[in-house]
Amino acid sequence: MEFDYIRQDTWKRKEYFEHYFRRIPCTYSMTAKINISELRSHGEKIYPAFLYGLSTVVNRREEFRMSVDEQGRPGIFSELHPCYTVFHKDSETFSNIWTEYSPDYGEFRRRYEEDMRLYGSREGLEAKPDTPVNSFPVSMIPWIGFEGFNLNLQKGYDYLIPIFTFGKYYQKGAEWYIPMAMQVHHAVCDGFHAGRFLNEFQSLIQNQWQRERYG
Repeated sequence: MEFDYIRQDTWKRKEYFEHYFRRIPCTYSMTAKINISELRSHGEKIYPAFLYGLSTVVNRREEFRMSVDEQGRPGIFSELHPCYTVFHKDSETFSNIWTEYSPDYGEFRRRYEEDMRLYGSREGLEAKPDTPVNSFPVSMIPWIGFEGFNLNLQKGYDYLIPIFTFGKYYQKGAEWYIPMAMQVHHAVCDGFHAGRFLNEFQSLIQNQWQRERYG
């Protein structure tokens, strides 16, 4: 894992970063309905496929791999890994597990399944220890659908890495959808970047992931 500091003297986004990070700190959320009909038609499990899709697009775009060090200096991680929640029915609590990302879907799913085997039933906030600093949060709320979702973080104005939340999937006509909320920092991510992310993620879920899975 590398963290490359941004050369702010030549950074085209410096003015926007200073405005939305230091002068007027601003985060925002956006919720989209993701079509999962193709996943269901192939019998693919939604959670690992989504984790792979999110990781692939996150690692494709620098604006979603930005963070700041303890001095507030911005930089870009060379790679991010998904850190996701699993629910324990007996205790009605959840745990965090992280899985090392691989651009190969088959390999990523193998790692996910191994992590679930080792840590999926382990209770406590951090079921799998040593969550890397270069990870991004993903959670699933499969009991209810939603039109909008927002996280209120006390120290969220210092957190640049995106956060993703999924709800309950549902059928509309012949198609299946799932709500997905993404929370981002305006200092590094404008509406254009968020929209592009959602479009690329939808495209991968519908089409591109199959090439990764089946060749």
